Amino acid sequence: MNDSIAYSPPNAARFENDTRMGVTQLDDKEIIAMLFDRDEDALGALAGKYGSYCAAIARNILDNREEAEQCVNDAYMKVWESIPPNKPKILPAFLAKITRHLAIDRYRREHSDKRGGNALIFEELEECVSDGSSVENETERREMIAAVNRFLGRLPARSRVMFVARYCYCESVKSIAARFGIKENSVSVSLARTRGQLRDFMHKEGYEL
Repeated sequence: MNDSIAYSPPNAARFENDTRMGVTQLDDKEIIAMLFDRDEDALGALAGKYGSYCAAIARNILDNREEAEQCVNDAYMKVWESIPPNKPKILPAFLAKITRHLAIDRYRREHSDKRGGNALIFEELEECVSDGSSVENETERREMIAAVNRFLGRLPARSRVMFVARYCYCESVKSIAARFGIKENSVSVSLARTRGQLRDFMHKEGYEL
């Protein structure tokens, strides 16, 4: 990802409520084209189309509305810095990834002296997919992602939805339980079982955990 800033549009923090010129009705290809053209209205289109989506991700991690709003605005600016040269195939996934990483970084900065809460989410998953060393090149990173996706594809639908909700979108156990109409303990047990299965799967794939 390119972190250089060729140009920063003015009043970036106000894009979340921008609905000028019907920009919220644009499709993803049009939004990406606008970003390549350095058209500021592209950020308004992002906010109008995916603002609630990104805000939910950030709030799930940060549990603070104001911090989540700032994180989402930072995500819009990160997209502005990243496109071009990046040209994502799935824009909402690209935006969600940026939002999630920014929110996690913010959470870790502000809770560096504490252990608990959402920090456990990241530690739980790192036990399954990390060998304690950084992934140093894109090929290794893609191979690991492909392995995790193969594992997820083999799960029963409910287990997969629970896992993705918890570890991709940092949804609370309480929220997941309410969605499925089951007890919170049942969700926790299911997630623990799936983590164990993922750990075994990654070991078989050659990742020393």
